[in-house]
Formats: sequence, C-alpha cells, structure tokens
Amino acid sequence: MKSVLSAVPVLILTLTVVAIQSASAAPEAFRRDPGHPQWHHGAFHEVRDSVRSDVRRMLHTRAEVPFQVPLEVNIVLIGFNNDGGYRYTVDAHKLEEFLRISFPSHRPSCLETGEPLDIEHHIVYNVFPAGQPELIALEKALKEAMVPAGTARESDYGREVPLFEVDATAVEPVFQKLYSYIFDMDNSGYNAAEMDRPVPSAIFIVNFDKVRMDPRNKEIDLDSLMYGKITQLTEEEMKRQEGEYIYRYRYNGGGASQVWLGLGRFVVIDLSAGPCTYGKIETEEGSVSSKTLPRLRNVLFPRGFNAASVHSTHDTFVGQLAALVSTTVEHVIAPDVRFETVDLTTRLLIPIIVLQNHNRYNILDKGQNNSIDIEAIEAEVKKMVHYGQEVVIVGGSHALHRHEKLTIAVSKAMRGHSLQETKKDGRFHVHTKTYLDGAILKEEMERSADVLAAGLLEVADPSLSSKFYIRQHWMDESDGSGDSILKHKPLWSTYASKRGKEKKKKTEKKQSDLHRTYGTRVIPVFVLSLADVDPHLMMEDESLVWTSNDVVIVLQHQNEKIPLSYVSETERRHAIPSQAQRHILAGLASAVGGLSAPYEKASHVHERPIVNWLWSAGCHPFGPFSNTSQISQMLQDVALRNTIYARVDSALHRIRDTSEYVQTFAAEYLKTPLGEPVKGKKNKSSTELWLEKFYKKKTNLPEPLPHELVERLEKFLDNLEEELVDLSSLLYDHRLQDAHLNSSEILQSTIYTQQYVDYVLVSEKEKMKCCDIEYRFPVESSQTFIYGGILLAGFFVYFLVIFFSSPVR
Repeated sequence: MKSVLSAVPVLILTLTVVAIQSASAAPEAFRRDPGHPQWHHGAFHEVRDSVRSDVRRMLHTRAEVPFQVPLEVNIVLIGFNNDGGYRYTVDAHKLEEFLRISFPSHRPSCLETGEPLDIEHHIVYNVFPAGQPELIALEKALKEAMVPAGTARESDYGREVPLFEVDATAVEPVFQKLYSYIFDMDNSGYNAAEMDRPVPSAIFIVNFDKVRMDPRNKEIDLDSLMYGKITQLTEEEMKRQEGEYIYRYRYNGGGASQVWLGLGRFVVIDLSAGPCTYGKIETEEGSVSSKTLPRLRNVLFPRGFNAASVHSTHDTFVGQLAALVSTTVEHVIAPDVRFETVDLTTRLLIPIIVLQNHNRYNILDKGQNNSIDIEAIEAEVKKMVHYGQEVVIVGGSHALHRHEKLTIAVSKAMRGHSLQETKKDGRFHVHTKTYLDGAILKEEMERSADVLAAGLLEVADPSLSSKFYIRQHWMDESDGSGDSILKHKPLWSTYASKRGKEKKKKTEKKQSDLHRTYGTRVIPVFVLSLADVDPHLMMEDESLVWTSNDVVIVLQHQNEKIPLSYVSETERRHAIPSQAQRHILAGLASAVGGLSAPYEKASHVHERPIVNWLWSAGCHPFGPFSNTSQISQMLQDVALRNTIYARVDSALHRIRDTSEYVQTFAAEYLKTPLGEPVKGKKNKSSTELWLEKFYKKKTNLPEPLPHELVERLEKFLDNLEEELVDLSSLLYDHRLQDAHLNSSEILQSTIYTQQYVDYVLVSEKEKMKCCDIEYRFPVESSQTFIYGGILLAGFFVYFLVIFFSSPVR
C-alpha cells in the first residue's frame, strides 16, 4: 500500500511534464522566431533636407509651397506568399516601389471651406508579408466565427451559393494580435499622445484559402498547417478555389462589407470575402459593387476557366491594389478635415441639453433602451483632445413648452420635399416627406431671446476666443494694477518645461508678452426629443444629426425603424430614431476633433464633397452603414493631428498675410531717392532688393523702416524654420503631445510677430502723413560739389559740340 501511495506523486509529476512538453510542441502563431517580419521606422533623415528646403522657400520667398509632413503607411500582405488563395504571390518590394512612384504625396483639404490645407503628406510606404502561421491562425478564427445567413449570388447574375456572415468584432482581437506581433506594440490600448514611441498605421490586405477554411468541412486540421508544408494546387483545384460559398463581414451589426476599420490602428481589406454591394439607391456616386475591389478569380481567369493567365493581368492587379491603398490613405489614414478650428483653450465644456415636448420618458435617465450614456461619451471625447485640456460634460432636460421661442424655432425649421417612389404595383407614387433643417434651426435659435439657446450659441462662437481670451498690450509697463483675469500664468510658459528639447528664450524683453488666459470652449449639444411627430421625421440628407463647428443638433423620437434610401445587398438600411448615442458622438467627433466621415472627401473638380461608400463600415459612428458608438484609435490619432494642422495652417496663413502687408508697404513707400522702384534680379522681391541695396550696404540715406523690425523678422523666420522642421519630425514619429506643444508655440510667436509688424507699419504710416514725399538730391557738401562739377562739365561739352558743328565754321 505504501509503495502505491509513493508512486502516485511520481505519476502526477510525469503526466505534468508530458502535458507541458505536448503544449510546448503544439503549433503556435505570433511566435517571435528569428526572421519574423520587422518594422523599420526611421525614414525622416532621408527627407529632412527636402523638408527644410521647402520650409525655407515658403518662408523667405513667399512661394506657395505646402508644409511637408512625412507620413508612414504600412501594408501587410497576408496570404500573398504562395500560401493563400490560388497560391498567389505578390512581390512586396515591387508593390512598395510602385506605390512610391504612383502616389508619392497627399494633401488634405477642409470640407467646410473646400480649400486645401497648407500641409502636404510625403508618404513613406512599408510593404512586407505576414508569415504562414499567422495566416493559418486568422483562417482558423474566421472559420470559427462564420454563421450561416442563407444564400447569395456569386456576382451580379451569378448562381446562388451558401452565405456566411462574420461579426468583425469577433475576429478583431486576432487581427489586433497580429498588429502587436508585427509592430511590437503590446500597449496598444493607449492613444498616440500617451505613448512616447511611434505608433504605426497598418493596412491588412488579406487573401484567404476559402477551401481550407470552409466552415462545412470539419476534416481539415488547420493547426497542423501552421508550420507544415502547404501543397500546391492543380488546375482543377484552382478552379474550385472560391469554395462554393460566400462570406461577408458585419461590424457590430452594420452594413455587410469586405473592408472594415478596426478599433485599433489598422484596417482590413479581405479580397477573398464578398463580393459586396451597397450604396445609395438611384445614385451612382460612391456605390460599391462586385467590381469595386479586385478578385483573384478575375485576375487568373479573365476570360473564363479555359483562358490562360497573362502577365498583364498581374500588373493590373498590382495597380488595383495600389489604387486601393491610395483610397484608404485619403479616406481613413489622412482624411480631409471637417472643420478647421484653432482651439487654444484649456477647458472644453459640452452641455447636452434635451429639449422635449412630452413627459413620457427622459433619455438622460439610466436603465432605458434609449438612454444616453454621458460617461461613455465623455470617455470617447477625451481621447480626441490633447493632454492638459479638461473635458466637462453636463446634461439637463427642459420642456419645450416652457421655452416658446425655441418651440417657434423648431416649427420654423420644419421643411418638406416631394419624393417619387416605385411601389410593388410598378407605378410611381408621389408623397411629401417632412424633415428638420439644422441650419435654419441654428439660425432661429441664435435670433431667439431664449438664453438657453442664444446664450450658449453666443459663447460657442470660436471667434470670441481671440477677442476675449487673448490680450496684447504694446510697451506694457505693468505695475500689477491690471485686470485680474490676466494675472493667470500664461500657458506658453509651461511649454518649454514639457518639451524634450528645451529652447531657452531671452525674457529680458519687456515689450508686450502674449498671455493666454484659461479660457473655456463651449460646444452645446441640443437633443430634440419629440413625440407625436411624423413617424419618418429626420433631418436633411436622411440623417439624425446636424453639425457645425460650434454646435451639434440631434433628433430623437420614439418611432419604429425609418427606411432609408441606402441599400446593403438586397436590403434597405434603416435608421433607429430612438437611439441618439451614436449620433451625438458623431457630431462631437466632427466639432471637437474635426473628423470627417470616412466616406466623404473634398473634390476641387466638382467644387463640393463627394462620397465613396467603400469605407463606410467599421468602428466609427458616421453614416447609415455604421452601428457603433466608438471611435477607432486611428481616427483618434487623426483628430489629434487635425488640431495641430489647424494651428500650423493658421500660422502659415498669418505669415503669408504679414509678408503681403510688408510687400504692399514696400511697393508704396520704398523707392530710390529719385522716386524709381528698385530693380534687380527677377527671382527676388522688391522688398529683398531694397534691403540689399540700402540696408545691407553702407549708406547715408534715411531709413523708412527701423533696423529693429528687419532684424526681428529675419530672426523670427530663422527660428520658425527650425521649429517647423522639428514639428515635421515629431509628427512623423507620432509624438503628438510634443507636436501639439510645438504647434502652439509656433502659433503664439506668429501672432506676436504679426501684431508687432502691424504696429510698426501703422506707426510709420502715421509718421508719413504729416509730410509730403519730395525727391531731391541729398544736401551734403561733398556730393553737391561732385554733382555740380558733373553738371558744369556737361554744359561745357555741349557748347563745344554746338560750336564746332556749326555750318558757318
């Protein structure tokens, strides 16, 4: 008995060792073996000289050159290394070179103004393949997440095959694991401002083997293929690579798609999924069809199964991939800015005001299906503002019948338009559809005498920041007896201590320091909770939210689903008017972070925004094909960048305005002593020529501008050049917090210099008003004798010529 008992621990220990060995021997993906794909980040030193050259041209020659910001785009090819569908292979280096030549730069625009920003992205591409174990791990996760969803057609007029749907949120953690594995980013839960390291943006282009991950086939062991040899396909197997089924993604129940934006810093383009069809009814612009994304079946068999593949089809496929990457950059990674607002305040106040014409329910009360989660909204908004800016969100509900002015404003904003729709009987039926016009509602609210609306909209005006929050006094000899609001510590004084590179400044200057007070930016959110209204009531453009740069208006009512004129596959999309959470977040994302919807883009050819519904699905709250109240980390980074871009763009515009002002002054007043404009080399402005002729050479002529102004301008432009080059480097490295402080410093010094130049030139103009401009020779004895001698010599020569040329002589 004792021998048996003594053998039990030995048996347990043996079984444990065997289990550990078997677990360690099991195939495992995302293992950091030698030779796994490595991400290299360090291309700024290659473009630093070109960035500096462009900045110098922009500052010193007034050339219309945008500010260059390198942007790194990483493309990960999954299943394109002779291991995915059709065993297709794409050369990563050739694709990277093609992208570099075809789409080297991108310049975003502002949707509000339609004008391009003074910022241009120099795109740096990195293309590398993923390994076979990671491909198999993704296929395994996708196979487990497939859910039968009826049947679908292979193409527009193809045969019907079984359909499976995949919830993108279920497979998203596996893609996030791949992102962390490739880029060594285990702390991906933080935003870019909180991470003191580069945070890359990735595009996953996927080519799965549909036969291998067929959910109906239970015999294939994918684990054995992680590190095993993948067999090549015969001609018959190549023809059956579509697997006789179709699968699509839906992100959190949104529209069906084969591309989607993830919660992290990546997007997924699955070329083996779909094809998917979605867009707006009776509108061709932006619709997605079965031919929008390239399919390998059409590449390898362009004219049917009997046709052999040609080399030109491979080049076409690479070109289609490059165009797809370019579209992703323009719409998701570096999209256009919705509103360009320069916000220098330290506090953001967002009052959510519910205006209701009933007392049946209150959407601010928790525990209801249509309740607003203020804490969740605040958490998302905080991710779109920089460190140091406080976000305060308060909520309150008010009865509309107690604010008759607002009731009248809502009534005036009701509009209607006629629609012609085809019913089941095949005839056109005309009916009138009522909608709420957000622009008119805002205008009526501003005109009303109601403090609840007009008062908040008045303080929300961004122009009031420069009027009440910036104070500038020239020759300020403060003795401590000023306004108490100016006694606060200026924000600019905290920048040098936070930046990595401390720039020591001379504080001996007593003339007019720029002090920024602790201002508050107010963005009111008005939620109209209405009852007994048209069951299909919406705002314009079939939306439930209207946004400007300083206010968000959301419509909410307790009616059933409203059918929209948007279709996903064969089903209409519906709006749920009782749910206001997503629409509030969409409005705040545009007003606070300047985010535009991923399907919108400014078109200078059409002179209006155009839509492309390809990227309308994913982790964002915009549009009819989205169904989530979260904002992707990639879009959070875009919002943080937009704040920096707005400041830099404003600073560059101020520099150009200042230069134009000096140029106008020079053209009007700076002339030679004989009243002629200064002439010289064609590639230099008149201001530079005048300075070279009279300022930089020894002269006894009177100077219309003080040397102090010229020296200060030159010093300012030299310092600004260094700061802009540093800012470009910080943005490339994703050090957004340091870039935020740098951009604030650039804007502050630009405002200061612009006001100083205005002050000096206005003073000089005032001095010139008291006298008339008279051109004469300088009254100096030496020069007078010289000029007199020249004049007498000229008269003497003239008389000699006349005397000897006379015919009488």
